[in-house]
Amino acid sequence: MSIRVTHEIGEAVVVAAGGTEILRYVYRPDPEAFESRKPYAHPVRTLGGRTVTGYRPNDHRWHKGLQMTASHLSGQNFWGGNSYVHGRGYLPLPERIGSMRHDGFSAFGAGGDRFDCAEDLTWVENGGAEWAREERGLSVHSVDEEAGAWVLDWSIRLTNLRDVALEFGSPTTAGREMAGYTGLQWRGPRDFTGGTVLVPDVGAGAGAEAGKLMGTQGPWLSFSAEHDEHDAHSTLVFAHAPENLDGSAVHPSHWFVRAQPIPSVAFSWAFFEEFALPPGESFSYRYRIVVADGAWDRERVEAHLDGLPW
Repeated sequence: MSIRVTHEIGEAVVVAAGGTEILRYVYRPDPEAFESRKPYAHPVRTLGGRTVTGYRPNDHRWHKGLQMTASHLSGQNFWGGNSYVHGRGYLPLPERIGSMRHDGFSAFGAGGDRFDCAEDLTWVENGGAEWAREERGLSVHSVDEEAGAWVLDWSIRLTNLRDVALEFGSPTTAGREMAGYTGLQWRGPRDFTGGTVLVPDVGAGAGAEAGKLMGTQGPWLSFSAEHDEHDAHSTLVFAHAPENLDGSAVHPSHWFVRAQPIPSVAFSWAFFEEFALPPGESFSYRYRIVVADGAWDRERVEAHLDGLPW
């Protein structure tokens, strides 16, 4: 199936397939600095038109679809919202909130069946200092009408611009047990609450049981739920590129996953332990998100991923 790409200059990139807007990537800064201004993808939709991302939910206004984050970075918060402080809980500390500035697209290409772009961003701490340079890659491809699925690949290469190391952590490394969220994060819509989570070797967990997978590792994780208003399910599959897990990455990744009280998944790069990025050095990760109509079981997930070489 062919795709159509529209670039709303200064605002967003919109990708449509078969007449359905499947991805809106917004790079115009949101107005609220406390929510950590940065680009995000919302709405993300299945080929059937079902929305599978949430935007500014009342429980966490800074959750915006699919976005790159860093909850604890050398004392700054590039996640948004309240900051976790050990012994004091979550506090509104606006002086800690950083931002990710869109500097432009260094590559931008749309063919008949795929879209690829490279985006340049600068991570800016609250006082205005430029801390890191990011090269972000986004690709939409493998739009499969028969399978009812399409693929978004998201990559990051981050370089430390400071003359001291950048220290990456999470609420768990700061003292809160099993709350290691950071990195690329998805927030689901309200009707995904209590959804079903699958991983390669562990049985399904519904609702709160999905918490049993918190902090685990694996090549992929899927999240399925039934929509309000529509008699339909949708599934998202979150998958690591092989190099994320083969020991060559800067730090091991773990899943942050909740189905209740909120639906959320993050590819956490600093769940249990901090890691440091020395001055001038870089790290890279690549991720894949399959967006599908229907409630996919483990066999269908694995068969589809097997047909999508990296």
